[in-house]
Amino acid sequence: MTDLVITPRLLPWTSPEGKPCYLVPSDEGGYVSRLADEMEAVQLTLGTDVLGHARKVLADPASPHTEVRYAGLRLAECLGDALRVAESRGLRLPTPDDDS
Repeated sequence: MTDLVITPRLLPWTSPEGKPCYLVPSDEGGYVSRLADEMEAVQLTLGTDVLGHARKVLADPASPHTEVRYAGLRLAECLGDALRVAESRGLRLPTPDDDS
């Protein structure tokens, strides 16, 4: 008999206190799982957009300090989101068998 281990899914948002949120997913996936998938896709797309804008700002030596600072803050937010998505997806990868 195999013990089924269900790993909670790290969600792409935090609690109002800034703590991580987790979901124990069902086999068929539910509403919150689909919402999390959509949110991850939006976060990664937004990160791509912000990166494109930041590259333009940083490439221009005449960019105002406030614009450079804003780009840096947004990049930090997007990096945090991307790292959370990567961590969540990494935790859901199957564990290789010891025999292989």
